[in-house]
Amino acid sequence: MGLFDLLKKKKDTKLDRYLDGYEATGTTVGESLGALFKGFRGVSDDFLEQLTETLLQADCGIDTSIRIVDAIREDNKHKKISSIDEIKEILINEIGNVYKEEEVAPIHYNNAGTTVILMVGVNGVGKTTSIAKLGKYYQKLGKSVAFAAGDTFRAGAREQLQLWANRLNVPCIAGKDRQDPSSVLVDACRYAADHKIDILLCDTAGRMQNKNNLMQELEKMHRVIGKTIPGQPMESWLVLDATTGQNGLSQAQVFKDSAKITGIILTKFDGTGRGGVILAIKDKWNLPVRFIGIGETADDLKEFKLEDFAATILKGIEKNA
Repeated sequence: MGLFDLLKKKKDTKLDRYLDGYEATGTTVGESLGALFKGFRGVSDDFLEQLTETLLQADCGIDTSIRIVDAIREDNKHKKISSIDEIKEILINEIGNVYKEEEVAPIHYNNAGTTVILMVGVNGVGKTTSIAKLGKYYQKLGKSVAFAAGDTFRAGAREQLQLWANRLNVPCIAGKDRQDPSSVLVDACRYAADHKIDILLCDTAGRMQNKNNLMQELEKMHRVIGKTIPGQPMESWLVLDATTGQNGLSQAQVFKDSAKITGIILTKFDGTGRGGVILAIKDKWNLPVRFIGIGETADDLKEFKLEDFAATILKGIEKNA
């Protein structure tokens, strides 16, 4: 069953239930596509050019945008597309073909002990706040949680994480200013193992992707964590600011190897109409989005679901076509 048929099947449950956190993308992208599809009579070079521009404006990226448009062009060769319903179905299904959610591996958890999740990213993307949100998320699932303050370089980083830890009533293992971050993570892993903590969320210094020494530090973190708790970290998530769009692609390129990235967290997703970067990152680097940030409080974190994302775009199209 294609993504479009899946959404049609669920339509009776009302698409409004999907909107939480996706409104900006659904409105901006859906409205643009709806305006383009209004009065649609067939696939022409001009229509495909406008569709490409719309996808680029949504930050789908040039390669992904061309892939989607080429698929529509190819479908049109075999069967002339003449109605809005047909073009909607092909577009939504192609979004599904690009993301391939059915091939996304589930989050790996250590059923025999602590699961270590390493959080990485450049300065200012919302790593520390995302750790707090994840802590609350796992608490709701009945998991015990601890934080590791591995950012020993940014002024106030430890204090910020400790503040969130106090609010959520979780332990926060922190070192001293300028302490070797890897040594902090070793202490945190030992604490988590000794206290049978389910989830250890590790903060790291915000680092510019062109700093080779800092990338080497990430590799060291992986090594020392693995020596302390064999097989860990099972997950390493790159935190990206959704409002920066295509800049996320360059960050993913650099981080994916040094930090062994297994997933993406997109912050500020509720405030951007440039959600096409989700498709671009998955298409280029095969990195799934695990969570999206949809607000400022500890509860404002949502698991990413492709059907939610696609449903809001479809709703925007249907509202404006």
